[in-house]
Amino acid sequence: MAHRLTEVFDLVGPLYRRVQRKVEQSEPIEGLSVGVRAVLDLLRRHGPMTVPQMGRAQSLSRQFVQRMVHDAAARGLVEITANPAHRRSSLIRLTGDGEAAISAAAAREHAVMRQVRGDLTDADVTACVRVLTSMLELFDDVDVN
Repeated sequence: MAHRLTEVFDLVGPLYRRVQRKVEQSEPIEGLSVGVRAVLDLLRRHGPMTVPQMGRAQSLSRQFVQRMVHDAAARGLVEITANPAHRRSSLIRLTGDGEAAISAAAAREHAVMRQVRGDLTDADVTACVRVLTSMLELFDDVDVN
């Protein structure tokens, strides 16, 4: 099984880098860097979050996430609000412009994903997600800061 899982790792790296490059190439159209897009997507899927929560969710340093939040806030895509649960860790939430930007980006990405060739089924994708989740959990203890 270890050899088969290595095959998955060997595919994930190039796939991630190609997708990241595609997002970067789309930046002039969407105006979203890879980092800002990741912040907006997290907030769209999970609602308001703190910078440390976003960093943990994406395995990114808090410093990087903070820079992306500031970039997004400067463009009016997110707002930074008081966090009643924690005085020193503000809540970050999408603005209407942020919601529109990430929705437009996701719609374009979904159009690209519909072009995936083959006879993939929902069960195939479910199995893929299960395998990748298990592989990711193996490295839960890695410190990203």
